[in-house]
Amino acid sequence: MNKNKTTKIATFFMMLPAVLMLAVCSIYPFLWIFRYVCYEYNGMTSYYTGAHNFLRMLQDATFFRSVGHTFEYAALKLVFIVPLALIMAVLMNQKIRGSGLFRGIYFMPTIISTAVSALVFSFIFAAYNGVLNAVLRSLGVIGQNVNWLGDAKVAMWSVIIVAVWGGFGNYMIYFMSGMAGISEDVYESAKIDGANGIQTFFRITLPMLSPMLKVILMLAITGAFKDYESIMVLTDGGPNSRTQVMFLYIYQLIFGATDTATPQIGYGTVLSLAAALIVGIVTAVYLFFARKLDDVV
Repeated sequence: MNKNKTTKIATFFMMLPAVLMLAVCSIYPFLWIFRYVCYEYNGMTSYYTGAHNFLRMLQDATFFRSVGHTFEYAALKLVFIVPLALIMAVLMNQKIRGSGLFRGIYFMPTIISTAVSALVFSFIFAAYNGVLNAVLRSLGVIGQNVNWLGDAKVAMWSVIIVAVWGGFGNYMIYFMSGMAGISEDVYESAKIDGANGIQTFFRITLPMLSPMLKVILMLAITGAFKDYESIMVLTDGGPNSRTQVMFLYIYQLIFGATDTATPQIGYGTVLSLAAALIVGIVTAVYLFFARKLDDVV
């Protein structure tokens, strides 16, 4: 047996466990959901319903509202989380005392369970004995308690604050890794030419971070569209479905919104496919414009 053949066999057996895990944990479940798109299935019995699930989706006002809320949530989250992560990455990339400690502090929320952090924030945002209301009252900012999670006017902003707090540290690390690839000689040349900090950022740092920025934006977009765990803990889609997003609605259908609700796995699978299609289209549109921007530049 020649050396080349031996290498191929060894490579095959090293990749086999990963391929099997991918097939069992990702490919099979994805194919499994197609089994019930034409069935009404509650986890125990299934009934063939033909195109009923698809027709129901077209008439489901709650689902389409959740799609609109998802776009709103994703847009607002991106507007705040990406610039904040970039600014903090620039600050933490400076050679100042204690920067390593602050990097760890800012990254810490990304490794904390989403459910746990959302539960903590539910106490902070509590209407009557919450820390936030107490602090704002003591500073004279508000005269009476604000129902942060129960008022439709502010509930979306509350869940966005939690989302930004929990995710910007991750993107900050990505930005810092991109900055690590920028040569110090470039900054030294700019300094010699008399460029100040703002000019250096917009003329050197930001353009040279563009490859990393495109990756971060793609991750942030897909991540924002798939968020639902913290919203489920904080508001469960309320008040009056104001914070209901696509995947939370699908979760409630498949697993039952309450202890007495009947799971609607068949209809939930149809909405899952529709949601996956929406995320795929948004990602494709972003990649298209990102590629066009590269061609212009």
